[in-house]
Amino acid sequence: KIRTVLCTGNVTSHENIEHLTSIAPNVHIVKGDRDGILLENQNLPESVVVTIGQFKVGLMHGHQIVPWGDHEALAAVQRRLDVDILVSGHTHRNEIFQANGKFYLNPGSVSGAPNPGVDGAPIVPSFMLMAIQGPSAVVYVYELQDGKANVAMSEFRKEMGA
Repeated sequence: KIRTVLCTGNVTSHENIEHLTSIAPNVHIVKGDRDGILLENQNLPESVVVTIGQFKVGLMHGHQIVPWGDHEALAAVQRRLDVDILVSGHTHRNEIFQANGKFYLNPGSVSGAPNPGVDGAPIVPSFMLMAIQGPSAVVYVYELQDGKANVAMSEFRKEMGA
């Protein structure tokens, strides 16, 4: 049932790309800060804008945001890309927030990679599934904590005329 995979980068190998392309017919991968040397012949873009249902979705790795994960810097990228939803990563910590009628997603790190630059930060593997239906996007956040999978849900409704 998964139709589209959005990957914020740092896939680091051709095998990982092949795995992602086996999940869904539409796969969009952006270049992460660790993808340059290992995947130099892949020509992964810095950012991508795709339309899914009624939403324009922007995708970027997030290492371009200074400081990492900064909401104002993310909003500037959202405006530049002119998207309803911006998906970014790099912090290895999942986060969802809304600002000015737009939705921001950071799926975290499915592998549970440590949070860069934050010594002693808890390692929490996570990923997100998003279901889009009409003007509604429902996001399910999956986290592995203490050996148990936790799921939380958030919903975003696109403003009419936006």
